[in-house]
Amino acid sequence: MVSKRRLSKSEDKDTLTEDASNARKQPRSKKTKKSHVYYEVEENDSAFLKLLKTSGIILKTGESQNQLAVDQIVFQRKLFQTLRKHPSYPKIIEEFVNGLESYIEDQDIFRNCLLSCERLQNEEASMGTSYSKSLIKLLLGIDILQPAIIKTLFEKLPEFLFESMNSDGINMPRLIISQLKWLDRVVDGKDLTTKIMQLISIAPVYLQHDFITSLPEILGDSQHADVGKELSDLLTENTSLTVPILDVLSSLRLDPQLLSKVRQLVMGKLSSVKLEDLPVIIKFILHSITAMDALEVISDLRERLDLQHCILPPRFLASQSKMKNKGQTRSSGNQENSDEDCVFLIFDIIKSTVRYEKTISEAWIKAIEHIAPGSEHKTFDLVMLLIIYSTNTQAKKYIERVLRNKIRSGCFHKDLLQSTFYVHYLVLKDVCPSILSLAQNLLHSLDQSIILFGSLLYKYAFKFFDTYCQQEVIGALVTHICSGNEAEVDIALDVLLELVVVNLSAMRLNAVFVKGILDYLDKMSPRQIRKLFYILSTLAFSKQHEGSSHIQDDMHLVIRKQLSSTIFKYKLIGIIGAITMAGIMAVDRSRFSSLTQGKADLSNDQYTQVTSLLQLVHSCSKQSPQASVLYYDEFANMIQIVKLAPKVLEWVGQTIFNDFQDAFVVDLCAVPKGNYPFPVKALYGLEEYNSQDGIAINLLPLLFSQDFAEDEGRRTSQESDHKLVSPLCLAPYFRLLRLCVEKQHNGNLEEIDGLLDCPIMLTDLEPGERLESMSDKERSFICSLICLTLNWFREVVNAFCQQMSPEMKGKVLTRLKHIVELQGILEKYLAVTPDCSPPLAAFDLENLDVTPHASTAFSAKIKKQGITGRRKRKAGGNKTSSHDMISKEDGSECDPTPSNRGQLEKEFKGKEEKTVSLQNYHLLFRELDMEVFCILRCGLLTKFILDTEMHTEATEVVQLQPPELLFLLEDLSHKVENMLTPSVARRVPFLKGKGSQNIGLSHVQQRTGQEIVHCIVQLLTPMCNHLENIHNYFQCLPAENHGVVDGPGMQAQEYCLMSSCYQRLLQIFHGLFAWSGFFQPENQNLLYSALEVITNRLKPREPDQSLEELLSQSFHYLQNFHHSIPSFQSALYLIRLLMVILEKSRVPTQNKEKIASLARHFLCRIWPSGEKEKSSIPNDQLHALLSIYLEHTDSVLKAIEEIAGVGVPELINSSKDASSSTFPTLTRHTFVIFFRVMMAELVKTVKGLQAGTAADSQQIHEEKLLYWNMAVRDFSILINLIKVFDSRPVLHVCLKYGRLFVEVFLKQCMPLLDFSFRKHREDVLSLLGTFQLNTRLLHHLCGHSKIHQDMKLTKHVPFLKKTLELLVCRVKAMLILNNCREAFWLGNLKNRDLQGEEIVSQNSQESRADESDDDTSSQVSKSKATEDGEEDEASDREKEQDSDESDDDDSD
Repeated sequence: MVSKRRLSKSEDKDTLTEDASNARKQPRSKKTKKSHVYYEVEENDSAFLKLLKTSGIILKTGESQNQLAVDQIVFQRKLFQTLRKHPSYPKIIEEFVNGLESYIEDQDIFRNCLLSCERLQNEEASMGTSYSKSLIKLLLGIDILQPAIIKTLFEKLPEFLFESMNSDGINMPRLIISQLKWLDRVVDGKDLTTKIMQLISIAPVYLQHDFITSLPEILGDSQHADVGKELSDLLTENTSLTVPILDVLSSLRLDPQLLSKVRQLVMGKLSSVKLEDLPVIIKFILHSITAMDALEVISDLRERLDLQHCILPPRFLASQSKMKNKGQTRSSGNQENSDEDCVFLIFDIIKSTVRYEKTISEAWIKAIEHIAPGSEHKTFDLVMLLIIYSTNTQAKKYIERVLRNKIRSGCFHKDLLQSTFYVHYLVLKDVCPSILSLAQNLLHSLDQSIILFGSLLYKYAFKFFDTYCQQEVIGALVTHICSGNEAEVDIALDVLLELVVVNLSAMRLNAVFVKGILDYLDKMSPRQIRKLFYILSTLAFSKQHEGSSHIQDDMHLVIRKQLSSTIFKYKLIGIIGAITMAGIMAVDRSRFSSLTQGKADLSNDQYTQVTSLLQLVHSCSKQSPQASVLYYDEFANMIQIVKLAPKVLEWVGQTIFNDFQDAFVVDLCAVPKGNYPFPVKALYGLEEYNSQDGIAINLLPLLFSQDFAEDEGRRTSQESDHKLVSPLCLAPYFRLLRLCVEKQHNGNLEEIDGLLDCPIMLTDLEPGERLESMSDKERSFICSLICLTLNWFREVVNAFCQQMSPEMKGKVLTRLKHIVELQGILEKYLAVTPDCSPPLAAFDLENLDVTPHASTAFSAKIKKQGITGRRKRKAGGNKTSSHDMISKEDGSECDPTPSNRGQLEKEFKGKEEKTVSLQNYHLLFRELDMEVFCILRCGLLTKFILDTEMHTEATEVVQLQPPELLFLLEDLSHKVENMLTPSVARRVPFLKGKGSQNIGLSHVQQRTGQEIVHCIVQLLTPMCNHLENIHNYFQCLPAENHGVVDGPGMQAQEYCLMSSCYQRLLQIFHGLFAWSGFFQPENQNLLYSALEVITNRLKPREPDQSLEELLSQSFHYLQNFHHSIPSFQSALYLIRLLMVILEKSRVPTQNKEKIASLARHFLCRIWPSGEKEKSSIPNDQLHALLSIYLEHTDSVLKAIEEIAGVGVPELINSSKDASSSTFPTLTRHTFVIFFRVMMAELVKTVKGLQAGTAADSQQIHEEKLLYWNMAVRDFSILINLIKVFDSRPVLHVCLKYGRLFVEVFLKQCMPLLDFSFRKHREDVLSLLGTFQLNTRLLHHLCGHSKIHQDMKLTKHVPFLKKTLELLVCRVKAMLILNNCREAFWLGNLKNRDLQGEEIVSQNSQESRADESDDDTSSQVSKSKATEDGEEDEASDREKEQDSDESDDDDSD
C-alpha cells in the first residue's frame, strides 16, 4: 500500500513539495491560489511530451505535482483518440512509451508520475471527483498503452526493491504496485499475473507480504485460478508467507479441490504456527468449508487446535490464583495481553462464522457429539458449544441434548468445566446470559448429574465474571428458589450456600436479593428453611464484615413473628431459624483468632444475645410437646454441626443436664404415687441396683399424668408442685444432653453412662391372655408406652454404640435385643388396635397439613417426611427411622411374604394371631445414626459379672444374634437404597405439597454421598464375615436336615431370619457398588478401597493391583455365593450385584456369559414356597431375572427356542399345579411372564439386526437369511402357544409384540428377501410360508378380540391389521421386483376365532357361496415362470390374510 507522504518542515528546499502535497489533500473547492514557482518541463521533439500537453497534462519537475488541465476521463479519451488517429499508428505507441521511459529515468520525476496529479484552479470539473489519479494510473487506463506501460513498470521496479525508504516516507515498490490496483480493465491478465508472481519470488519478505495481499485488487476473476495455484505452490515452499497467502486465497474465487488441498496443507502445520498467525489461518479454514466436507474438516480442526496450551503456562498459573481472589482482574504484561487478544480474536472469528454459517455450526456440534466416550474432551469443546448456544437460537435444543448425553456418560465433568472457565473466562463472559439460560434449563432435568452440571455453571459464572454477571447469577438462583419446585429449590440453595462459603465478600454485595427469599418461607421444607437461614446468618453475622444490621433486623423480625404464632407450621419456621442463627452467632472463632487478631471467645454482648435468643425459643415452645421435640432436635443438630464457643457450650450443658435430671430421672426408692391403671415396675435394668441408690426413668407416670389423668380432670400430687415435661421429649432431650456431654468431654460419656443400664418405670408389657380384655384406651396407652420406650432405647444405642469397653458393648447389644423384643410386642398390640396413633418420634416434617386418625394417647396432626440438614454433616443423627420401614422395591420385589419376625414366629408356631407390619408405622421411631452400625463388627463379647467387692463372679457371652443382625441390616439397607441409589425425583406442580420421601432419614441426609460410602466401606469387612457365616450356614443346612429344608418350628424361624439377613447383605452390597458417584474421579479411591476389601477375602493383599484385576477377583468372590442362595429375591440381588461389578470393567465380555449361566441356573432351580401362597417368586422379579438371562446369553434365539420348545411342552404335559421339569420357575401362573419376556426380547433382537443390502457378500446374505429363519421359527412357536394359553394377558402380549415383529420383518427382512429370492428361492418360499401361517393366527386373534368386545385387546387391532395389509403389499412388490407378478394372487380370508371356527356375520352368510374356500386360499403355490426365455424363476403365489371390510364391520 502507499504510505502517507510526510514532509519535513525544517528544510527550505521542501517548501514547494509541502504546499503541493497540502493542495492535493484538500478538496478543490477549498483550495486557495498560492504564489509558488513552478518548473514546467521544457518542450522538445519528444512525442510523449507533445501528446501529453495536447491531451491536457502539464508536466512539472522538482517537488511540484503534475497538473491536470481537463477532467481525467477527457484526458484519457483525447490521448486515446490522438494516438489512434496519428499517422504513424501503431508505431507512435512505441515512441510514446520510449519517451515515457526516457522521462522517468530520473527518480524524482518517476516518483512525481506515480503521485496524484494536481487539478488546475480555473478548470471546470463539476462532474469530476476531487481526487486525481497519477499520470501512470491515467496511462494504464488506456488499453492500447497498458501492456507496454506495465512492462516498463516491472522493468523499473527491481531498481527499488532493496533500497531503503525515502526521507519523505514513500516506499517506491509499494507505490508502483499501487498503480495496478483497481484498474477498470486488464488487457493481458495472464501476462500481468506472470510478472507479479515473478516479482514476488525475488522480492524481500516485507514486500512479498504487500505484493501478495494486493493481488485481489489487481487481478481479474479470470486469473484467480492461476494465481491460486501459484500461491499454493509458494505456500509449500515458503511457510513464512502463510498468513498473507491465506488471506488472499480467502478473497479469490477458487476451485474447491484447490482450496481443499491448501486447507489440508495448512491443517498439517496448525500445531506449529505462531499464535498471532492463528486468526487468519482459522478464518481461511472456516471460509473454505463446504457442506459436503464440513463435518470432516471441523473434526480435524477440533483435534488439532488446542487453545488452552497457546496461553503461556506462567500466565495460566497466575490466572488461576488471580481468579480465586477476583474474577475480573487482568494481567498487565504486554506478551500476555497479546496472547489474550489473539485468542479472543480467534473466538471472535469462530463466533462470526457459526453465527452466519448454519452448516458449520451444525457440523461443529456433530463433531463434538460423535467423539467416542473413551476419548478425552477439551476445554475448546465446551467453549464452542456455549458459543454456538449463544449465537444460534435454532440449535439450542440440539446442543442441550448433546450436553445432557455427554454429562451422563461422564465426558463433561467438573474438572473440565472448571478448566474451561479458568482458561477462557474472557470469551465466556460475553455469552454470560446464554450460560445462565443453559444452566436454568439443565436444572429442570430429572438426572442428578445434569442438575449438578447446571449448578456448576452458576458457581463458575459467579466466580469468574464481573459484578454485573454475579448479580445476574444471584437473581437466577433466587428465581429458582421461589419457583416452588423442590428439586430446583434444593440445588439453588446448595449453590448459594457454597458461594457464601467460598466468596463471602462478593455475596454480601448481593445480600439484598437473598434476603427477599424470606417472603417465600411458606412453601419451603424444613431442610430448605435451615439452609436459607444458614446463608442469611452467615451474611449477617460474619466477623469479617460488620454493618449488616438491616439483615439482622429482618431476620429477628421474621423469627419473633413465627415463634409467636399458635400455628405449628409457622412456629416450626421460627424454631429452625432461631436455632440456625444462634449457631452462627455462637460459633467458636478461636481458630481464626491468630488471623483476625480478635478475641477467641464471644463478647458479653454477643453471649447475652445468644442466650436470650435460645431462652426465647425455649419459652415459646414449652407449651407444645411437638414444638419442644422440634426445638431439642434442632438444638442437637446444631451442636453436632457447629463448634460452639466454650462459654455458650458450658451454659447450655449445665442447663440441659439439670433440666433433664429434674424432668425424667427418679430414685428407685421413690414409690410412684397415683392411681395408675397398671402396676408400675422398674423394668429393663441391666445392673443389680440397691434400692437405696439406684435411678430410673420415670416414663409411665409421666405418660399417665398427660393421658388418663388429664382426661378425667384429675392431677396427681406431683403435678401440683411443678409442671411436668411431656414424655414425648424424653428421647430428643437425651439426644441433646448426650451431644452436649460429648462436645464438652471429647466423646467421654462417663457423666451419663448410668442412663445406659438404668431401668424404666413401666408395667408388664407382654399382653398374654389379657390383650382381648383390655379396652381400646388401655391398649392405646400401652402402644404409646412401648413406642416411647423403643425410642429411648434407640437413642441410648445411638449414644453408647461407640464406647470401646467390652462391658459397654455388651450392654448396647442387650439394649438392641430389647428393641427387637419390644417391636414384636408392639406388633401384637397394633394388630388389635387399628385406630391407635402412638406419638410421633420427630416433628421436623414437610407436610404439616395432613392429620392422621386420632389417638387417645396423643393427637398427631402432621404427616412425617424426611428432611436433610443445611450442610454436609460430619456425624449422623437419629430421627424417625425404623428398621421395619421396607423400601418400595423391598415391598414389591424382595419380600412377598410378611417380613416381620413376630409374624414369622406365629406362623411357625401355628397360632392364628393377627399381626401387622411396622412398615406402616415408621413415623413412630427415632432414626439410628450411621455410627450404630459399628455394632456389626461385634463377634463374641464376654461380659464380666462382678460381685460386691468388684471381683469377677461369672462371665457371660454376648453375641450378635440373627434377629438383632437383621434389625441392623434392614435399617442400613434402607439408608443405602435411599441415599446412594435414590429414585428419580418427581416433578411436583407449583405450590403443591410434596410427597413423603425418605422418611426417617433426616440425619443421614445431612451427610454427603462420599461420607456415607466411606462409612459403608469401613463396614465391608464385618459384613463379609457375616455373609460368609450365613453362606456356611446354608451350605451345612441340607446335610444336617438330610436335604429337607422344612424342619421343626425353631429351625424354620432361624432359616427365615438367616435368609432375610442374606438378602439384606446382598442388597447393601448392590446399593454400594451401584452408586453413581464412583464414576467421578475424586471417588475412585473409595472404589479401590471397597474392591480391595472384597479381593482380600480370597487371597492376601497384593500391592499395586489394577482396577481390572480387582474387579475380576471381586466378581469371582461374589459369584461363589450362588451355591447357597436361599431365596429367589437373594438370587436376583446377587445377579444385579455381579452386573454392577461388570459394568465398571472395561472388558465386560469376559464375564458376560457367566451372568447368563448363573441366571439360567437360578431359573432352573426349585425354590421353596410359602405355606399359603402358590409361589414365592414375585412376577416382577421373575421378569427381571429372565430378561437378564436373555440379554446376556450368546444366542437369544436358541435360548427362546429352548424355553418355548422344551420347557413349555413339559408344562403342558404336566399336572395343573406342576411346573416344567427343565425350568421349575415356569408354571401356569408364571407362563405369562415368560411369554412376555420372550416376545419382547425376540423383537428387540431382530431390531438389532441390520437390514441387508445388495452390496453385501453372498455369505452375509446367507447368514442373515438363516438368522431370520430362526427368528420366524421362534415367533411361530410362541404365537401358536395362544391356542393352549388363551388368557387375556397372553393375548394382549401377542397382539402388542406380534405387530412389532411384523413391522420389523417389513423393514429389515423384506429388503433381504428382495435380492435373495433368485438365488435362495426355496428358503425364501419356506420362510414366507411359515410367516404366513403366523400372520393368519394373528388375524384370527383380531377376530377373537372383536367378538369378545375386549377394549384392552381391540385397541391393538387397527394397528395390527394395517401392518398386515402393508405386508401383503410389500410381498407383492418383492415379487414384481423379481418379475413374478403373475404368481401373486389375493383372496378374502374368513374371520375365525382362536379355535379356527368361523365367525358368522350377516355379510359372510350372504356371500358364503361366492367366497373361495379358506383352505385353498391360504396356501402358498409355487410355479415356474420364464423371463425373456433366459432363466427360470420361481414365482410365489403368495396369499396374505386380509379380512373383508364388511365382515370386520359386522364383527364389531
